[in-house]
Amino acid sequence: MVATVRLCVLLLIVALGGVACAGGSDPSDKQGSGSSTSATAAAPVTDPTGPGSPAESTSTSSPSATTDSTGGTASTTGRPVTTSKPAPDHRVAASGAFIVGDQGAAVASSPGGAVSSRMRSGVALAVDAIQGGWAHVLTPCENSLWIRMADGRIEKTADIVIDPGHGGPEPGAVGPGGLTEKELNLAVARMTVDALAAEGVTAALARTGEYRQTLQSRVSVATTMHPKAFVSIHHNASPDGSWPGPGSEVYYQTGKSVPPARVADSKRLAGLIYEEVVKALAVFPAEWVADRDAGAKYRLGDSGDDYYGILRRAATGGVVANLVELAFISNPSEEALLQRDDVRRAEAGAVARGIVRWLRTPDPGSGFVVPYPRSEPAGGGGGTTGCVDPLE
Repeated sequence: MVATVRLCVLLLIVALGGVACAGGSDPSDKQGSGSSTSATAAAPVTDPTGPGSPAESTSTSSPSATTDSTGGTASTTGRPVTTSKPAPDHRVAASGAFIVGDQGAAVASSPGGAVSSRMRSGVALAVDAIQGGWAHVLTPCENSLWIRMADGRIEKTADIVIDPGHGGPEPGAVGPGGLTEKELNLAVARMTVDALAAEGVTAALARTGEYRQTLQSRVSVATTMHPKAFVSIHHNASPDGSWPGPGSEVYYQTGKSVPPARVADSKRLAGLIYEEVVKALAVFPAEWVADRDAGAKYRLGDSGDDYYGILRRAATGGVVANLVELAFISNPSEEALLQRDDVRRAEAGAVARGIVRWLRTPDPGSGFVVPYPRSEPAGGGGGTTGCVDPLE
């Protein structure tokens, strides 16, 4: 009888122990007061910064979230999750000039973002970064945006960058017969690039077409291509009087912020271009005019830096530069010559020869003069006020 009782007690103890194990809880499971011991799994929420989603913050109702095993975001309540995370910036520093293709190029405010407009074909834009298939550029009016790389090409380097002065609604000087400096400068600049190419010198244009462009944008296109020199092509107006030959002027860099070695390089380039231009133009008959200090020279501003913004900015960017005033478009006799392609080719060939001599010889150049003090301002323009980019 006693044995039977002991056996029953033992069976009862075993049964109670099994019930306790089945209904117990893990000590690490911390349920709050009043919480249910069962929960429904929340559906994952799409990450707004993922592929194909806009890189904008998404406002939702739940302040807490956990990450599910697939990498998505899930809330403990099953409601959408509050996120405020910009798209990751993976841009890589780059340089070169983006040349827009024949069909124009898509532009956007962010890489891969909504296309807002298209840049006109042929325009050169300074590149400072790339991300994915997009390049971050500075436009002719100094706006920063992203441009689709498949819509053009990047020219990373050039030995020489040639800048046709003025453009768009800034015509520069206008001759008595209506010839505008902006169109003449562009024609001669293109011919100069071709003449340099014939000599095996790679060259590019800072302004490639008929549009407005700031001084800083021109210099940015140049400096991002790391050229050996940058030459800005112009034609002059308002001479002092008659002259026995071409009254050409070539300005070189000067000022307190320009290292002496760069002043010397810029001065030598100016002297060589001046020699070649005067020699080339002198074969054409004309009633020449000039300023009385025509030659290779400089102009210092009141601040002690270079007066000319194009030369001052180029110096800041570490590039040797000249500003060339080839002939006087305001003089009827010279304007008649400048209408002719053979005269334009003569100017371009002369500029190219001066550059080639600067690159390949130790020739010192000539025609250096000390300029007389000037108080009258040079031609205006070149800033961002009222500037409109060449968009389609």
